[in-house]
Amino acid sequence: MIELAAGPYRLALEPERGGSIARFEYEGAALLRPTCGPSILDTACFPLVPFSNRIANGRFQHDGREVRLAPNFPGRDHPHPLHGFGWLAAWEIVDAGKCEARLRHVHDSGEWPWRYEAEQHFALSDGGLDCRLSLVNRGDSPMPAGLGFHPYFPRDDRTRYVGLHRGEWQNDADGIPLELREMPRPIDWWRGPVAARAVDTVYTERSGPLTIAWPNRGLALRLDPTDNLPFTVVYSPTDSDAFCVEPVSHMTDAINRPHSPSGLSWLGPGERMTVGLRLVAAAFH
Repeated sequence: MIELAAGPYRLALEPERGGSIARFEYEGAALLRPTCGPSILDTACFPLVPFSNRIANGRFQHDGREVRLAPNFPGRDHPHPLHGFGWLAAWEIVDAGKCEARLRHVHDSGEWPWRYEAEQHFALSDGGLDCRLSLVNRGDSPMPAGLGFHPYFPRDDRTRYVGLHRGEWQNDADGIPLELREMPRPIDWWRGPVAARAVDTVYTERSGPLTIAWPNRGLALRLDPTDNLPFTVVYSPTDSDAFCVEPVSHMTDAINRPHSPSGLSWLGPGERMTVGLRLVAAAFH
């Protein structure tokens, strides 16, 4: 465990468990749901690399051949591999100090035909937390690439989430996008408590920051993703004390949608992609 502290903020990292965040607190109050069990799915936040969310049935075409990925959802028979490989790997500690830490993950080619290197940089100050996630293609051919962050937030019956987006994908029962519902301008798709809707889908064309507010706790959290994270996955299950708001670079199953504005990037050999997320707490009035 790596412990960082600055001003009112405290951050705990677990490099060997998917390079994950275990705790993130402001004046002793949890901003992310603290790690609550042994699974990576029980952590406070984990990185998404080298792709976000699902690849339908783990299959896609590349360079005239079919690539097949094995299911990877922990403890469950799930046909669509998701979230890449970084969340299920141990990350190396590059360096760690009182307020900053860097972690590295190297993935050799195999069923994913490219070798890559990923790095996370966490910088904590009395003004908040800055997270950077980068990906470098170490293979010898162009690699499909996507990045994102998968935080879990505590939830009660009054917790609110505001994120302005133009589109919401309608999914099948397995979470694979079917049809995009779009508005003339970015809107707040909730307009009420998080618990009012049960969704597991991706939103498109984000405008501005994402905000979580806990009126019962007098606390709010602002998330400022970089511009190259224009999609947001929201997972809000029924009967849960947590939900997810995930800033990501591309839509679900983007690699199988070459003719859609999917957001998927392609990195040439040696090319780097970097995304970021800033989290700042404030009192809620």
